[in-house]
Amino acid sequence: MIDVMKEQLHSYLHENGFKDFDLKAVLFDMDGVLYDSMKHHARSWYETMTEAGYECTSEEFYLHEGRTGASTINLLTERCFNRPATNDEVKSLYARKSELFTRYNNGDVIPYAPEMLNKVKADGLECVLVTGSGQKSLLDRLEQNFRGIFSYNKMVTAFDVKHGKPSPEPYLMGLEKAGHLKPNQAIVVENAPMGVQAASAAGIFTIALTTGPIAPEVLSEAGANIVLPSMQALFNAWEDYLPEFKKSV
Repeated sequence: MIDVMKEQLHSYLHENGFKDFDLKAVLFDMDGVLYDSMKHHARSWYETMTEAGYECTSEEFYLHEGRTGASTINLLTERCFNRPATNDEVKSLYARKSELFTRYNNGDVIPYAPEMLNKVKADGLECVLVTGSGQKSLLDRLEQNFRGIFSYNKMVTAFDVKHGKPSPEPYLMGLEKAGHLKPNQAIVVENAPMGVQAASAAGIFTIALTTGPIAPEVLSEAGANIVLPSMQALFNAWEDYLPEFKKSV
């Protein structure tokens, strides 16, 4: 796996016109990367939208992961009713989805996420949260579950951006919050195609984790430089990966 990473890193630097990598920060998505919450998001979205007369599947919400709630509602309204959602619809549908998510979500942390964050922090790197979520029930748990890792000014949430993933805006903002960094000074850890697209569009080396039902090839096609089967796999490989991010290629 280290040989694959070296090859991908070399390709990344060449394709983006960088001579070397100068790692300063790791930008982490939240749902499906830090919290095992996507199944609860999918269930909550599906029940909310079908209650309101929308035709959809629970599986499709894994593909919408990373969008803001308003964007998801607008997308489905356009598809089902050939019109944009009204402000009142967005407000009421997202409130219902949030109500259901709070009921269903048990706050389970992805295995090895705390260990991975602590390792990154111990290596002197900034940890920045970049999420399309506005779920207060999860955001409020971050300090409890990952104590001392994320500071408020090092988070990008649905409340901060005009354009959610797959737009590069969230990850470009993440680079700014990490210390006005360039793309070759950070890496992204994602699990969703739209998040991978956003990170790739921002020009950042992206490691995707298959923590949900999304197939590895879908994440590769979205632009992931490396696809790993779990956070544990990243944790186990980190000591081998880190020196490579500090070398000229």
